[in-house]
Amino acid sequence: MAFSAYIRKSASSLAPMANRFIRVNRSYRSAIFIASNNLCQKPTLSPFVPQLHFSSAVGTKKPSSDESLLRVIDSEIKCATETDDHDRVEEIPSSFPFKIEDNRGHQTVTLTREYQGELVKVEVYMPDLVTGVKAEAVRDDDDDDDDDDIEKPGRTSLPLVVTVSKSSGASLEFSCVAYPDEIAIDSLAVRKSEKSEDDVAYEGPEFHDLDEKLKKAFHKYLEIRGIKPSSINFLFEYMINKDSREYLNWLNNLKNFIEA
Repeated sequence: MAFSAYIRKSASSLAPMANRFIRVNRSYRSAIFIASNNLCQKPTLSPFVPQLHFSSAVGTKKPSSDESLLRVIDSEIKCATETDDHDRVEEIPSSFPFKIEDNRGHQTVTLTREYQGELVKVEVYMPDLVTGVKAEAVRDDDDDDDDDDIEKPGRTSLPLVVTVSKSSGASLEFSCVAYPDEIAIDSLAVRKSEKSEDDVAYEGPEFHDLDEKLKKAFHKYLEIRGIKPSSINFLFEYMINKDSREYLNWLNNLKNFIEA
């Protein structure tokens, strides 16, 4: 009788333990089942961790800076095409003595002519344009009347390199700057047909150091070969128009590069 009571007491005390074991076992199997299912699913990050999205079309959209640059270039192209210079065809005067070789995309124009067995070649560079007159420096009343205190107004100029070649191959080369009202010679040099890399040729003194009569004689020398005011006036117009055409062509090349 006592033994039966003991059995019942023991069974009643073991029941809660068995129930806990069953619950733990079920929880364990549920955890394994959930974990195994999660292996086949994409992991979900915490809402506090930023999720990165990668696109296969990376680099196909141009940066906003490029788009802004293109808008500015388009605006410049519109302004350039509205001028009358970019598509103007210059009528060469009948008195102009040179043949013009103008290659698009180059900053120079080459002029050539024959004169009494000589070849006269002129490289004409882009003009140095001055759109306004520079203001004179203001002097105090106490200053003296020194002309160096005054800033002289700038003038539009046209750089030239004139080469006069003989049949022997020797040549005389002038570096000039043409202005609307005069032609200035900066330097001149005699070039021989056979050049030696070991020898440094003496090219004479600075042109402005020459005797005035000699300087005037060289100006006359160039004038009778076609470097004279009437030719220069046409060259100014021609090169200003070329500058407009080349600028528009340069803008279009820029646009094509940015868009590519």
